[in-house]
Amino acid sequence: MSAPSSIVLAPLSVLYDAVTRTRLALYRRGLLNVSKLAAPVISVGNMTTGGTGKTPLVEWVARALAREGRKVCILTRGYGRQNPGARIIVSDGQRILADQVAAGDEPFLLAENLLGLAAVISDADRFAAGAWAIEELASDAFILDDGFQHLRVARNLDIVTIDATSPWGGRRLLPYGRLREPLRGLARADCVVITRADQANDLDSLKTEIGRLSANRPIFTSRMKARSLRRLEDQLSEGAAISDRTIEGPNAAFCAIGNPNQFLRQLRDDGFNLCVTRAFPDHHRYNQADADALVEEANRAGAKSLITTAKDAVKLRALRFDLPCYIMAIEIAIEREDKFLELIRAALAMRQD
Repeated sequence: MSAPSSIVLAPLSVLYDAVTRTRLALYRRGLLNVSKLAAPVISVGNMTTGGTGKTPLVEWVARALAREGRKVCILTRGYGRQNPGARIIVSDGQRILADQVAAGDEPFLLAENLLGLAAVISDADRFAAGAWAIEELASDAFILDDGFQHLRVARNLDIVTIDATSPWGGRRLLPYGRLREPLRGLARADCVVITRADQANDLDSLKTEIGRLSANRPIFTSRMKARSLRRLEDQLSEGAAISDRTIEGPNAAFCAIGNPNQFLRQLRDDGFNLCVTRAFPDHHRYNQADADALVEEANRAGAKSLITTAKDAVKLRALRFDLPCYIMAIEIAIEREDKFLELIRAALAMRQD
């Protein structure tokens, strides 16, 4: 970060800190109301901005709840959507009812991946959306997506994800750094899931620090793994998954996610030969000019195909690519999965007083 930027942003971080402390204190003292839904709520959130692997964990938890026989609903703000003030029923659990522009890219991806298993609602007022889902969809278990700082809704289990490759966002608050609140806030968590633990520089030290900050809450480690690879035009067909061995290289990779370096690293670790890489801003809305520029750059470098993420793919369907474009979908694998499931089941058993 440049010196001029530091001069401007550092004071703003001080102001952000003051506002955050005040807000947390008001909730802690009961001066701001916490509302309880008439069903169990599991929050999945983080301490920093950027990609921490939260969305794959939300999907994992939704699948676990569905296996427990619950009628699941994911409540999300839907960052980057067209009309952030509207309530959008992305999916009622059986049908997709909104497009990516109205829903937001991550809610739309969750809705598609969890069709038949979970409803998804994009609404800034997540309590009101949850109350509606109980009445209209008979939802009986909720996942509060990106919910750690959304203190208005009471939760039965507070899960925090921490990216092992960049756990503390430079240890500075927004906008100077990437921390969304002071580190001591981690004490509110019920458990912590370290994502990309296989890529940590010093996992033991990270666990020690998390234990100290969280008052020794349970810590789980996880890693991301490839779930499927398919052509862009075949992304909705479960039967269209292909082997990466059939993809001719070298390849050009692109994405618009919070942590692009980890996507590129995963591709390289999986053996892809990347001759071009391009990272757009998170939640970037692609147009045909972007697609044409990517193909032109890939052709100049001798790339035989393009590779991107599943989150990006939902925004590419109307575009034309003059090179084969492949979608790499990932999922999360959690160590001590049985112990993690015990926490989820205990949360489901809690009474909502």
